[in-house]
Amino acid sequence: MSYMAIAMSLVMMVFGGIGIDLIHAELNRNKLQNTLDRAVLAAADLDQELEANGVVQDYTAKMGLDGALTSVNIDEGLNYRTVTADGRITMSTNFMEMLGVDDLQAEAHSQASERINKVEISMVLDVSGSMDDNSKMANLKTAADEFVDTLLADTSEDLVSISLVPYSEHVNAGPEILSYLNVNWKHGYSHCIEMPDSVFGSAALDFSRTYDQMQHFQWNYFGSNERTDTVCPRYTYERIQPWSQNANALKSQINKLTPRAGTSIFMGMKWGVALLDPSTRPIASGMIANNTVSSAFQGRPVSYDDPEVLKTVVLMTDGQHDRSYRIQEWAYNSDSEYAHWDRYNLWYYLANNVSSRDRSSFYYQKYDATTGDSLLHNVCNAAKEQGILIWAIGFEVTDHGADVMQDCASSPAHFFRVEGVEISEAFSTIAHTLNQLRLTQ
Repeated sequence: MSYMAIAMSLVMMVFGGIGIDLIHAELNRNKLQNTLDRAVLAAADLDQELEANGVVQDYTAKMGLDGALTSVNIDEGLNYRTVTADGRITMSTNFMEMLGVDDLQAEAHSQASERINKVEISMVLDVSGSMDDNSKMANLKTAADEFVDTLLADTSEDLVSISLVPYSEHVNAGPEILSYLNVNWKHGYSHCIEMPDSVFGSAALDFSRTYDQMQHFQWNYFGSNERTDTVCPRYTYERIQPWSQNANALKSQINKLTPRAGTSIFMGMKWGVALLDPSTRPIASGMIANNTVSSAFQGRPVSYDDPEVLKTVVLMTDGQHDRSYRIQEWAYNSDSEYAHWDRYNLWYYLANNVSSRDRSSFYYQKYDATTGDSLLHNVCNAAKEQGILIWAIGFEVTDHGADVMQDCASSPAHFFRVEGVEISEAFSTIAHTLNQLRLTQ
C-alpha cells in the first residue's frame, strides 16, 4: 500500500506540475494577446502620427515582450488603416520536461482597423431664442466646430459630406435649393416654404407638389418695431448649407448663428432628413453644376441600399415645440401687404393701430406643441424606416423635451441629455463613433 501511495503521489505531482506549466503558458498567452490588442488599436488610429509598425513594437517592448512579435502587417489607403500583428512566446517547462516536453508556445493574433466610410451627415441645430440663455449658444458653437473638425479631417476628403440645417421657428432653405422646387412665390424677403402635415410621413422631398412660400413677418416683441426675429429666418448665414466638406465654411456659418424666434424641431428635422434622401439628388447635381457643391459628391444623396455609405442625422434642441402663428390670408395677399409686414412687427403694428377687440382677426395659430411633437415623430419614424441613423441631443431640456427627443433617436443609446459644456462631449462621442475605431478580430 505504501508503494502504491507513493506511486499515486508521484502521478498526482506530475499532473499537478503539468497544470502549473499550462496555467503559466495561458497567462503568458493572455498577456501577449492583450498587449497586441492594445498595440494594433493604437497603431490603426488614423490620428496616430507615429509609424504604425513602430507603435506595435513599442507596446510589446514596454510590456517586457521583446522578441515576441513574429509579424506586423500594415494595410492602409486614403480612408482606412488596418494593422495585423502576430506574436509567439516560447517558455521552458518545469514539470512537463519529465514527459519529454521541454517547452511550450503561447501564440496570439490581433487585427484592428479604422475606416472612414462614405458618410452623409445632416447637422440639425436649434438656434431658437432660448439658446441665448446660460451661454448655450457659445457652448453649441464650440461643440459643433469640434464635430466638424473631427469628421472633416484630411483622411475623410471626398468621403464625408455635412449638411448644416439651422432651424428655429422655420427653416430658410435659401433661393438656390428652392429653385429646384415648384414654389408659389410671393415676395423676395426670405426663403422658407410651408409644408403640409402629410409630407412629414416621408423622408423624401416631394417634387410633384407646389409649395406656398412662407409669409415674411415677425410675431413677437410687443413693445417695439423689432424685425430681426421674423418667423422665417431672413439672413444669408441662417440658410441651409448642403453637402459640404468645407470645414472652414461650415464653422464660419456656425459661428455667425444667433438665437432667434421660436422652436419648430419637426421643420428642421424634415429638411435634415430630406437632404439624405435620394429624392434631393437633382438639387445636389444642380448645385454641383453651379459650383456651389463639390463635384466629389456627384450622385449624392446615394441610394439607401448602398452598403458603403452611412446616412445619419444629428438633431439638437434646447427646448420643445411651442405655438406658431400666421397672418390671415386677407391681410397677406398683395405686394403692398407683403411690404407692409416687412416694415412692421406684427404686434407693434396691432398695438399701435388696431383696437384690442379686432387684433385676433389678423392672425391664426398654425401649429401647437402637440402637433409639433406628432410631426416630429412621423418624420423620425420615416427616416428610421429607411435606415437613417438618428442621434438626438437634448440640451438643458425639460422632461417632456427629453422624452420627445429620445423617441426620435434610433435607440436610447443614441440620445444624449446634457447640460452646459457636456454638449461638447455628446458631439465628440457621436463624431468618434461615426469615425469609429473598431477591433475587427
